[in-house]
Amino acid sequence: MRGLEVTVVVLAAVLAMTWLARRLRWNEPVLLVAGGCLIGLTPEFRRLVLPPEVVLLLFLPPLLYWESLSTSLREIRKNVRAIVLLATGLVLATAAAVAAVGHALGLSWPLAFVLGAVVAPTDAIAVATVARGLPRRIRTVLRAESLINDGTALALYAVVVGVAVQGQAVTWTGTAARFLLVYAGGVAIGAACAVVVVALRRRLHDRLVESALGVLTPFATYLPAQASGVSGVLAVVTCGLMLSQAGPKVISAGARVQITAFWEVSTFILNSALFVLVGIETPAIVGAIGSVPPGHAAGTALLVSGVVIATRLLWLYSVPYLIRAVDRRPVQRTLRSGARQRFPIAWSGVRGAVSLAAALAVPATTVAGRPLAGHGLLVFTAVTVILVTLVLQGTTMPAVIRWAGLRGDPDETDEERRAHRQIVTAALEALPDHADRLETPSETADAIMSELRLHAAEDAGLPDTTGPGVRAELELRRALIGVKRAALIRLRDQRSIDDIVLRRLQSLLDSEEIRVELALRSFTGRPPPPPAGGAAGPRGGAPGE
Repeated sequence: MRGLEVTVVVLAAVLAMTWLARRLRWNEPVLLVAGGCLIGLTPEFRRLVLPPEVVLLLFLPPLLYWESLSTSLREIRKNVRAIVLLATGLVLATAAAVAAVGHALGLSWPLAFVLGAVVAPTDAIAVATVARGLPRRIRTVLRAESLINDGTALALYAVVVGVAVQGQAVTWTGTAARFLLVYAGGVAIGAACAVVVVALRRRLHDRLVESALGVLTPFATYLPAQASGVSGVLAVVTCGLMLSQAGPKVISAGARVQITAFWEVSTFILNSALFVLVGIETPAIVGAIGSVPPGHAAGTALLVSGVVIATRLLWLYSVPYLIRAVDRRPVQRTLRSGARQRFPIAWSGVRGAVSLAAALAVPATTVAGRPLAGHGLLVFTAVTVILVTLVLQGTTMPAVIRWAGLRGDPDETDEERRAHRQIVTAALEALPDHADRLETPSETADAIMSELRLHAAEDAGLPDTTGPGVRAELELRRALIGVKRAALIRLRDQRSIDDIVLRRLQSLLDSEEIRVELALRSFTGRPPPPPAGGAAGPRGGAPGE
């Protein structure tokens, strides 16, 4: 089947399964995978093979880039120890535990370690999906872990694949040096790319060119790192985190709005398409397990899935407590959580596209040309682990969050209110000087000052009042925005104004609607539905590149 036909079918499946999942309130990744499985059972798709480089180059860089751009660097710094332990120590522990079980079930030690490296990392996109509703700190720890642990797992993967396929010798010194090179090289290339991008952005003043640079950045960062033999994943993550800090200073407002909207749509499509492709590949992988008896293959896959889940649970309920006994600093005590609140972190080890790509990239033959024994079982086990974690952990995560008594982070709303008060206060203080310098008429300056004071008094910018009266006012404003939009469209339909005028005025209505929606989030914790009388404007996104 040609690539264009595959693209159309996958996109149609993404739209249909996403709509159905939201309509029925089901877990989206699970339904996307199920839809992909149904497609994979059709004759036209039974022979479809997803090249690993497609995932590693086309999908992974933009998805990781956007995740790193929209992650809180402050929370990463505050929780760096927990993140490093999960992203390195837990990955290595999981790989070792899976290797031990795989070898006991008949795999050679090199191939067993390949399997361990394949299923060790959590998936950034799947984790972000199941972590919705968690407090900001936990959500950031999980997202940062899944961003970084890919580098650990893929570095280990490169070493053990060389052993399994090419018979390379392994030494502790050589392996440690390889890990150090992969990590340090990836971080260095990512930092260098971020510096170059910031320098270019300071010289660009065209919104479209700025946006195009934002699209190019993750690929231009990933490729040099991979070509140099270091971690492209860590390069992209480092670049994204650095640009999340420098971006607001060098990106124009128009380019930021444009590129944020682009990344929100494109990452949604790429993320959902990956789950569909996992489903499409599943029937063919099940049929390619070779001479291994189906019962043995299923038992091996399920046992490895249990080991992956159990290792994470054991790690989260042992290592942190050992560290607590050693580190008694007051600042660390403030970051501690109880056993019940820790369980959502332990239960969120969902695997995804990186594991699939790594499994498919394992050569089926050795360097000598002989078939690699156990290759089909390895790929089948990796896909089973992905499906088990998605279905078991992904579908039960909302109930786990409720059981743990965790809710969204109220500190975000408080910080938003404080920030709005301070920026409005700064504008009010600076207004007289700027009005004098620009020789602004006094009546104009007074009008702007009145508007700023009005913004300071509204819940959109955010005093401490969130009573029913404020909410009623905001709901009325939303309703009136819908009336304005309907009137504007009616003028266009009557040919009193043309489409250019409509778009200009509609952008102002969209900005007003976004401001009101942000205020209403303090009541509901989620964006309200669009106002009656017209389509909603663009949603506000994470601070973006």
